[in-house]
Amino acid sequence: MTDMTVKTPWHLWVVGLAGLLWNGYGAYGYYMTNTGGDAFMAAAGMTEAHIAYVNAMPAWTNAAWAFGVWGGLLGSVLLLLRMKWAFHVYLVSLLGLIGSLIYQYGMSDGAQFGGASSMIMYAFILAGCLFLLWYSRMMAGRGVLR
Repeated sequence: MTDMTVKTPWHLWVVGLAGLLWNGYGAYGYYMTNTGGDAFMAAAGMTEAHIAYVNAMPAWTNAAWAFGVWGGLLGSVLLLLRMKWAFHVYLVSLLGLIGSLIYQYGMSDGAQFGGASSMIMYAFILAGCLFLLWYSRMMAGRGVLR
């Protein structure tokens, strides 16, 4: 059984590419927020108060955000390469998201920005993270990921 090759299911490519696009958009947002600064955030429709809030976030929150988005992107690449490390990297990504959410909704007044639509967006992001984590674990268990 150790010499058997497990065929890659078609849905791995769909999930992997969707994850790559989804997480690529998050990584783009992170990159542009940190390099484009206030001009990028203003062009994205953020108010001056929201921009000031983002600029005042502690370094650990920015690090959590970075682990979240870049971990998601790397996890998707690893999934497409059929590497079982995808699960572990997706786990780091989820922990980064949780750290960001704890700061935004539990330790600061970040909930005031975006309202209900922001909470819905974060619910979708959390659901996507959990799905990718579950999916990569399932594919590793089936021997699809090496």
